[in-house]
Amino acid sequence: MTPITGATRLYGLLGDPIAQVRAPGLLNPVLARRGSDAVLVPVHVPAAGLRRVVAGLRQVANLHGLLVTVPHKAALLALADRATDRARLAGSVNALRREPDGTWSADTFDGDGFVRGLLAAGHDPRGRRVCLVGAGGAGSAIAVALLDAGVAGLHLADTDPDRLAALGGRLSAAYPGRVEAGTRPRLADADLAVNATPLGLRPADPPPFAVADLPAHAVVADIIMSPAETPLLRAARERGLPAHPGEPMLAHQIDAYLDFFGL
Repeated sequence: MTPITGATRLYGLLGDPIAQVRAPGLLNPVLARRGSDAVLVPVHVPAAGLRRVVAGLRQVANLHGLLVTVPHKAALLALADRATDRARLAGSVNALRREPDGTWSADTFDGDGFVRGLLAAGHDPRGRRVCLVGAGGAGSAIAVALLDAGVAGLHLADTDPDRLAALGGRLSAAYPGRVEAGTRPRLADADLAVNATPLGLRPADPPPFAVADLPAHAVVADIIMSPAETPLLRAARERGLPAHPGEPMLAHQIDAYLDFFGL
């Protein structure tokens, strides 16, 4: 790793919990190989203190940007000074850039990273029927990207009816006739089923959906990165279904982060 100096550009990764994050381990070696005097550090911020922490970070002159993980992606959209259209449609962000005047510009790269990871693994979502479980920060960005990638239909499931209605309404208006929403996953006709919830981070978590209810050709994807093989992916492999892990979503965002931050 490049030595940290007084001129090092500082980037923070905000989340709660934070121990499971993989971005510092992926991004910092890339920065070192490129000779960039910059470092990404994890910052554990509970939701109750998020607004105060972000306000304080505005005063850190050598803090050039933020990455955002669970559960802050929707909340950070409200704290950004400006955001891209796709971030506003998703209702979430996962990267904020500090501008010269101290304001925050925000965007979301989760969706693009997820779709690029699918394509690299040979799973083209175009024309497919997708069941996406989880309408939170990452799930909302993935939903937008999948629709932009040309999926035939997207069934969005979430146990929070208010969150589901808000995202489902925005997506239905932007992509007429291609979006359905419900509190229970629709799996019987899914070509691709995606877990975009935190279920699977802890060993005692229940499954986000039943692999047994999927067709025999369906691809099962999970956005959780640690553990690399979640119980959901293990169940998919045991049934003989293609299982797509979480790390490609992050790996395929690295270049976009570097461009966004001017690195």
